[in-house]
Amino acid sequence: MIDWILEPLQYGFMTRALLVTVVAAVTCALLSCWLVQIGWSLMGDAVSHAVLPGVAISYILGWPFAVGAFIFGAGAVALIGGVRATTKIKSDAAIGVVFTALFALGLVIISAVPSQVDLGHILFGNVLGVTDSDIAQVVVIGVVVVAVLVLKRRDFTLFAFDPSHANAIGISTKWLSVLMLGLLAMTVVVALQAVGIVLVVAMLITPGATAYLLTARFDRMLVLSVVVTAAASVVGVYASYYLDVSTGGAVVLAQASAFGMAYLFGARGGVITALVRDRRAVTV
Repeated sequence: MIDWILEPLQYGFMTRALLVTVVAAVTCALLSCWLVQIGWSLMGDAVSHAVLPGVAISYILGWPFAVGAFIFGAGAVALIGGVRATTKIKSDAAIGVVFTALFALGLVIISAVPSQVDLGHILFGNVLGVTDSDIAQVVVIGVVVVAVLVLKRRDFTLFAFDPSHANAIGISTKWLSVLMLGLLAMTVVVALQAVGIVLVVAMLITPGATAYLLTARFDRMLVLSVVVTAAASVVGVYASYYLDVSTGGAVVLAQASAFGMAYLFGARGGVITALVRDRRAVTV
């Protein structure tokens, strides 16, 4: 068993992949709890796809990919907010129009410079090929996002559960919305290296949804989301090594399996747990 665990760690690319994946998993898991509670899952999907042109431009110009991704992620959020504020179009329609337009722009940019940009690495991640500078970017951005979430957790939690009460006691929900969306854009940048643009939304939504089925207390939900997601991510990286499959895909499948277990056996929303509880109640 020890040999099974240590063998992948002999290779530098595997230790770097594990580090990046765990940092991305912890960052996404924390933010995911608030996104699920507020109902911003679709916004996470939109931002994850809208950063494609920024990533493509960064690759072409030789910039750190985080720079372009953050600019376009923040720009997408501003565009969505502007369309919603100045038209009668509903939120889901505004989100759909903006993120598909930016995603298409990214594909056009990549097709125009096909020899310099690897579309597969952008769409599906390249966690086994991360460099030391990539790791530094991911760790720094991840630490900043986690620190802000922890420091502002009480305000974010009140905003998620009762925004009217938050406004009444003097907390600016508008400012919290802007801050949360900015953190979302930064978190997408962190997760891009691990699973790519296509699967980022899974890392942003699945952890919070899994923890939601396990407990009714939000503080426990935060802890469970981080622990379960980090463990599933490590399992996914090891599975990709021994099965020789896509690392990003294996990580997301491992997290989806954790959700499946919570769906069946979760203390709060597990289907089988509810059946057993109902049967015991009838027996008593």
